[in-house]
This record gives sequence, C-alpha cells and structure tokens, in this order.
Amino acid sequence: MSLAFIQSCIAEDMQKVDAVIRKSLHSDVVLINQVADYIVNSGGKRLRPALVLLSAGAFGRIEPQHHELAAVIELIHTSTLLHDDVVDESSLRRGKATANTLFGNAASVLVGDFIYSRTFQMMVSIKSMRVMEVLSEATNTIAEGEVLQLLNVHDADITDEAYLKVIHYKTAKLFEAATRLGAIICGTDAQDEAAMAEYGMRLGTAFQLVDDVLDLSGDSTEIGKNLGDDLAEGKPTLPLLYAMRHGTEAQRTIIRHAIEQGGLDELPAVIDAVKNTGALEHVRKVASDEAATGCKAIAHLPETPYKQALLQLAEFAVSRSY
Repeated sequence: MSLAFIQSCIAEDMQKVDAVIRKSLHSDVVLINQVADYIVNSGGKRLRPALVLLSAGAFGRIEPQHHELAAVIELIHTSTLLHDDVVDESSLRRGKATANTLFGNAASVLVGDFIYSRTFQMMVSIKSMRVMEVLSEATNTIAEGEVLQLLNVHDADITDEAYLKVIHYKTAKLFEAATRLGAIICGTDAQDEAAMAEYGMRLGTAFQLVDDVLDLSGDSTEIGKNLGDDLAEGKPTLPLLYAMRHGTEAQRTIIRHAIEQGGLDELPAVIDAVKNTGALEHVRKVASDEAATGCKAIAHLPETPYKQALLQLAEFAVSRSY
C-alpha cells in the first residue's frame, strides 16, 4: 500500500494546504524565504496535515479551516525539524543536506522561531478557543518531550516506559492534535473527538517505533538519512533496550558502550546484536499493536474512503521501509 494511494482521496485538498503554507511563510526578510522555501521543498510524507484532512473527511466534510489547520500542523512540525537538526547536529534529512548545514545553526534556529510564531498567528485566525487549547497543549508537550529526550541521551538504563513517554510527548502528540483538530472543526461530540485523538496518538507512536527500527536496519538512500543517526547521538531506542535485555553479555556490553559513548564505531556489531536478538521484529510487533489499537478506536465511524485511508495509513506506518 503506497502513501500516494492512501492520500489520493485528499489530493486536491493537500494542494490547497500547500498553497496556505507557501502564503503563510512569505516574509520581507530574504533569508527567511530562502530557508523556509528550502525546508518546504525538501519533501517529506506530509502525514500530519493529511491526518487533519482525513479526520475531517471521516466526519463528513473538509472545510477551509481544515486547510488552515493542516498547514499549521505541518509548520509546527517543520519548525521542530529545524531546531532538532541543530540540536542533533544532523547533516542529512529526507536525502538532502539539512538547513543548518547549508545556512548555519543561527539561521535555522531563528527561522524555526519565525515559522513557529507564524503558526500562532494562523491559530488565532481560526477564532476557536478549543483549537488554541489543543495546539498550545501540543506545542508545550512537544517541547517537554525534546527536553526529556535530551536528559535520556547516553543513558543505557532507562526503562521502556520512560522511552515511550518521550515518543508520546515528542512525536505522537502532534499526530494526536492533527486528528483531534479535524474532528473539532466538524463539531463532533466529545466521544468521537477522543476516539480520533486516540487513533492519532497510537499512529504517531507506531510511526516513531518503526523509525527506530529503520535507523538500525533501513537503506540510507531510502529513509533519507544516515543509518545509525540515533545511535551516533547516544539515544537509547526501544530496539537497543530490548537487545540489551535479551542479548549475550558481550552484546549487552557493546550496546551499552555505544549508547554511553555515542558515535558509530560499533554500529556493525550493534546492528548484528539487534538482528540476532529479534529486537527489530519485537519493536515492529509493538508498533503493530499500537496501530491496531488506534484502528479499533475509530472502528465505529461510518464506512467512507476517508476512514479506509486512515486504516490503511496505520498499516503503512508499520510495514513501511522509508
């Protein structure tokens, strides 16, 4: 199941979202336009804005406010990427040089701030306190997740629960906000809003877990970033934690050292360990269970192409190779 096929039912609406994004990012400051254009044109799956639209469609209608909010969600994500790449000292994203590599750290951080603050101008234009509540909570939670992740770097002793908390805060919260907003603008009741939020949170969790798998097993040209990026930064991801629990003493020692020291000197040995202990299959299974729980939350919704796309998106999130 290709992502393009899943998004085909919202193709026209996504074009409108892209138009909103480009209009919103215009500035009289040339450098802002240069960095913003570069990051927007760097590709990406556009999953988060698609979730706003698919959620709205599942409840019967996609309105201009949904286009605006889908753009807001994508721009929040974009601003976090600019900041993340500076913090992580990343050089490659989506198969291209990162903005900080081309324009410098200062420009990336400041343009990220511009994009982030522009989203709040866009939120206000919706004139909905509920929308503001959801987005302000989401952005604050994401920031907390970034700090939690920073605290966990080089810590080989964190629990699965502590790691999943980072995922829920840093990644899944924006997925949850996207699906929740689609429902809110359609005027759904609290039960349906909660169901859609549950789906978004579970999907976002599954998506990040598979990213963790691909970081240790993917094709760098296909995933668009360097293999082992997380390990190089000393991030203890779920495949590594599982492999340490189920590996030999030698494997545990190698993985622990790699997390605590960072770098890629031991990447081949770490990859062998996660493969031989079944860590990759285990994490894919955890991701699959998360996605299944998310699909169950929206099972009661009417049968529409939008609902089917949401269900297929959950399948894609788990089975993808990029």
